[in-house]
Amino acid sequence: EVQLVESGGGLVQPGGSLRLSCAASGFTFSGYSMSWVRQAPGKGLEWVSGIGSGGGRTDYADSVKGRFSISRDNAKNTLYLQMNSLKPEDTAVYYCAKPVRAYDLGSTTEYDYWGQGTQVTVSS
Repeated sequence: EVQLVESGGGLVQPGGSLRLSCAASGFTFSGYSMSWVRQAPGKGLEWVSGIGSGGGRTDYADSVKGRFSISRDNAKNTLYLQMNSLKPEDTAVYYCAKPVRAYDLGSTTEYDYWGQGTQVTVSS
């Protein structure tokens, strides 16, 4: 059974940092690209970032480029999202997601499994 469990969310002031983690199990994590997707209050899903199976390929939404960094540890089956210089508009529930096609990591990726999400709130 595929499981994705996010952690690391919380309340942070504007300009602050958070590091999200996603523990994966039930599939060959090292064989799949992975992504982070977020949903702000009252809005639809927004792709944030993706990373290739080996970690060498990464991509970011323009809204987070230069502030967020995606990484993974295949030995630990864990995906990360380092978020710096956080803004109030980054407030959202953040999900890690497994793609249907192992190579896909961009904004048009189709996903078949999602975590339960972790809340990030950026507010003073």
